[in-house]
Amino acid sequence: MEGIGNILFERSTRAKRINISVRPFKGVRVAVPYRISLEKAVAFAGSRRGWIKKSLKKMRQMEKDHKSLSIRFNDIDRQEAKKILVKKLDELAKAHGFKYNRVFIRNQKTRWGSCSSKNNINLNVKLVRLPDRLTDYVIIHELVHTRIKSHNKKFYAELERMVTDRKALDQELKKYGAGLL
Repeated sequence: MEGIGNILFERSTRAKRINISVRPFKGVRVAVPYRISLEKAVAFAGSRRGWIKKSLKKMRQMEKDHKSLSIRFNDIDRQEAKKILVKKLDELAKAHGFKYNRVFIRNQKTRWGSCSSKNNINLNVKLVRLPDRLTDYVIIHELVHTRIKSHNKKFYAELERMVTDRKALDQELKKYGAGLL
């Protein structure tokens, strides 16, 4: 597409409507349901040219950031990282009166952490390379999910009881997001 470059138009059995995604190192993809013609999908993508250009600009910055962060996140000793993260998790859970079921340390590409419905906590191995305040913030965030599963007002009120500068920490954490890729 002129002014944008290559776009992958792909038929999808799962897509309910035309969906445009812009992903680092993958580019622009348009998922097209089988019931919609490719001509309509091309026209739709053309109507979203401004959004695609803006997203491509962000994506290119993420790709640059990733290259500079990849050195920081390479060669992490998983066993050592697990010891460090489990210890921090235990300390923070005890300090704030939280209980969790199990903990898993994984090399995830899209999340710093998560909490399951059974209160199992997943933490990204790359957390060990973040500043301590960000690692603690992610862990506390997941511990709050052991009590409140969704991101609603009650959740954020509880989180802000323990972390006073939540919004600033969120912004700082976003700067490291490219390192997940």
